[in-house]
Amino acid sequence: MTSYQIHTADTASEAAKEPLAVLRGAFGFVPAAAGLMANSPALLNTFFSAFGHFRGGGTFGPDERQVLLLSNAIANGSEWAVAFHTLEALADGVEPSVVEALRRGDLPTDPRMAALSALTRAFIDKRGRLDDADVAAFTAAGFTEEQLFEVITGVAISAMTNYTANVARPPLEPAVRPHAWTAGHSSGV
Repeated sequence: MTSYQIHTADTASEAAKEPLAVLRGAFGFVPAAAGLMANSPALLNTFFSAFGHFRGGGTFGPDERQVLLLSNAIANGSEWAVAFHTLEALADGVEPSVVEALRRGDLPTDPRMAALSALTRAFIDKRGRLDDADVAAFTAAGFTEEQLFEVITGVAISAMTNYTANVARPPLEPAVRPHAWTAGHSSGV
């Protein structure tokens, strides 16, 4: 297995320093996936820009964004991302029962969160070739057709972090360790 450097704002190239410094300020640490993405400033800066638009210009609330991102991490089997987004989901007000259902691979009982999780999983499983029923279930839960396209942004940014973490298998940061998850197994929130 190849070893990849997990950069910090101090070790990254000039082209990757700013996003890592911003993330360190936001989380108190540089998330390992971002530190790994700094090995390719193009990847890190693309992710950073897309995530900024998703978070700052999107219509999903913080809890909905985290349900979407956690669902993607689980669908992609990204152990690091599941642990990280479990931490973030709980901090952003997602009910622990919703987080635990997602971590088990189940849909939450909350109909709106279930519809969001189901749609994002469908995007990944079907490679974007949604059925009319997928779209109808999403809009029936109160989401708009425009938000369907916003989900694509979440799937794309998740692919960047999930695939980076799947390739490099970074260790979990101390803040994230309590939420460790192994693909195929629930390990509590």
